[in-house]
Amino acid sequence: MAMDRADQSMQMGPVEVLGDGNVAWRMPPMDAPMPPLPGIETAVPIVGPFLAMGDADPTGYPEAQPGEVVEMADGETLDLVASIVRRTINGKTFLMYGYNGQYPGPLIKGERGSTVIVNFTNEIEMPTTVHWHGLRLDNRFDGVPDVTQPPVLVGESFTHELYFRDSGIYWYHPHMREDIQQDLGLYGNVLVTPPETDYYGRVNREEVIVLDDILMDDQGPIPWGDTAPSHALMGRFGNVMLINGATDYHLEIDRGDVVRFYITNVANSRTFNMVFGGARVKVVGSDVSKFEREEWVDSVVIAPAERYIVEVRFETPGEVELTNSIQAIDDFMGEFYYQLKTLGRVTVRETAAAEDLSAEFEVLREHADVIDDIDAYRDAFDREPDHQLELTLRVKNLPLPIIRAMEFEAGLYAPPLEWNDAMPMMNWLSTAEQVEWILRDADTGDENMAIDWGFAVGDVVKIRIFNNPETLHPMNHPIHLHGQRYLVVSIDGVPTQNLVWKDTAIVPVGSTVDILADMTNPGEWMLHCHIAEHLHSGMMTSFTVQ
Repeated sequence: MAMDRADQSMQMGPVEVLGDGNVAWRMPPMDAPMPPLPGIETAVPIVGPFLAMGDADPTGYPEAQPGEVVEMADGETLDLVASIVRRTINGKTFLMYGYNGQYPGPLIKGERGSTVIVNFTNEIEMPTTVHWHGLRLDNRFDGVPDVTQPPVLVGESFTHELYFRDSGIYWYHPHMREDIQQDLGLYGNVLVTPPETDYYGRVNREEVIVLDDILMDDQGPIPWGDTAPSHALMGRFGNVMLINGATDYHLEIDRGDVVRFYITNVANSRTFNMVFGGARVKVVGSDVSKFEREEWVDSVVIAPAERYIVEVRFETPGEVELTNSIQAIDDFMGEFYYQLKTLGRVTVRETAAAEDLSAEFEVLREHADVIDDIDAYRDAFDREPDHQLELTLRVKNLPLPIIRAMEFEAGLYAPPLEWNDAMPMMNWLSTAEQVEWILRDADTGDENMAIDWGFAVGDVVKIRIFNNPETLHPMNHPIHLHGQRYLVVSIDGVPTQNLVWKDTAIVPVGSTVDILADMTNPGEWMLHCHIAEHLHSGMMTSFTVQ
């Protein structure tokens, strides 16, 4: 398909259904023009529409500023405030949220082994919490409402104690209505630095990249569901790509520079396939550790909530586009098409790098510290699973045309990954009141929060996760385990050849993924899909570690 299809959009016409604050539902724009399903041409989600502060004039609110780096020593304290801010994106000015008035929130930087204090205050218009994604910290600071703490109400505060146990890149975000709050800008990174000077290879510079998208039309953001999420089937895909909360990411470097990128995906649903032009890319680490061995890669596939650490050498002067390169699907036409969207750009100057690291960059290092750590778990790789989960879906009260379209689609090809919103109107109309995404214990039949798993500190637990392709609309799911770390030991029976400790990993449609969880952290913890709309459509459970 021609590439210009990626830039086509079609607004189906205004839908004047008002929610609180005189906010009107508007049909979202679409990647490829397609007519509405017969019988639902004027339908809207059954929940009301929500925008930050309703239809308030953004003029009186402070303008958000680019995120700052906060370097913290052991024992230091940071005040963190979630508040309402003014943003201008794609030429439209509207209200969003921000931590400390910034986009993204402050990059909290501390050394492995240190502990820092964060005093959090809520100044947005709804209750919230802060979850410290990937950090293996004390359970009472994990930020899960009604599990580890009460919600932080408007005007209230909560103090977190963060212990930095593992080197790497982590992030923080709400764990209440993150389909709204996170999408509106409440996210930030935590960079835990190693005390060892040779933990990573040498680079000329380091950069932190946060990938995101936002769904907008020519009036501004498409409203979110007020009492429950819209876009419950596939999750809310945006049509405006963001790096670090903005559309104009630009990096200037010297010819031959080696750059270490710490990449986080904070999008509600989108899995990115990030390409660095023609530059050579080496993957070094992921969520909770380095890989056993560094590898050359052509691109970085990164699901919601995942992180990857890559090193890139830019040899040729000129401009390099950072892109999201995918094989999109048009369900209406029943075809694939190539979609390439620019995320940002790197300008490589003629000036040579201050230090030539090309020889070191060509070496793929083997990380003995990671291999030695994983060696203690290898005898559990091939044993039978302790638990099995099936990922599936249940729907109720969706409009009949949507059900019929889904039943027809169920007999067609289901891609392992949904790179784009292939059925935008049906997706928009589906809400968490009509869609229930399910984690099902294959041994007991228990589902979601009814699952009752208990472990002891020191247990090594093998969990087999099967993403049922016979679901009415099968979908890939990034599965996140709170408070612990795990290894993806095999996919579809094929052993993983280069291991890395994870806290989030994608389970493709039709695949069976075996993970080995290292249960070292006591408390009650969550396991859930990290597509925000799936989480709020029920796809979560909890487990205890005694």
